[in-house]
Amino acid sequence: MSDDHPGIVAAVTSAVESLGGNIDACSQTVLGGYFTLIMIVSLPEPIAPDQLAERVRRTESAGSAYQVMARRALASSGFSPQEPVDRFVITAFGKDQPGIVRRFSQYLAGRDINIVDLYGDRNRDEFVLIGQLEVPARWDIRMLQADLEQMGEELGFTVKLQHENVFVATNELRLTRAPHPPSRAGMRL
Repeated sequence: MSDDHPGIVAAVTSAVESLGGNIDACSQTVLGGYFTLIMIVSLPEPIAPDQLAERVRRTESAGSAYQVMARRALASSGFSPQEPVDRFVITAFGKDQPGIVRRFSQYLAGRDINIVDLYGDRNRDEFVLIGQLEVPARWDIRMLQADLEQMGEELGFTVKLQHENVFVATNELRLTRAPHPPSRAGMRL
């Protein structure tokens, strides 16, 4: 973690590479000018977590101090549902007010629905919430959608729950490529 500025990802990944490591997965975001990065790395030789954290700290860029925490990855990949799940995307937007994230997350937790990824942003007086969910197959999606819509109405929010495949298919950018005029050398770019 650090105050945001260009070069942080380059510095941290250089530290991993200097140890002969490989980045297996990563997630990075900036909120309110504060940079956060989570990575899972594979290293050819074992290294103590505190030594790894120190190596990353020494790669600071632009004089900004990093807060680094390292720990050994769990043998499993973390939470593993005990029953079949489907991936869904929830989107909700409306007038900002305290308690939005709490209300939705409590509803989901009460139904054993795991939030895999969550994004929330306030722009003036509007709040947008987008989450990727693991929904146990036992749930009737129409019932969940109705419950979420009802909660949304109470909060003044528009709420939509879509299967991940439907969300991706309906929100993908479709780029149509127009033919490029030939360049001076007669080649297409």
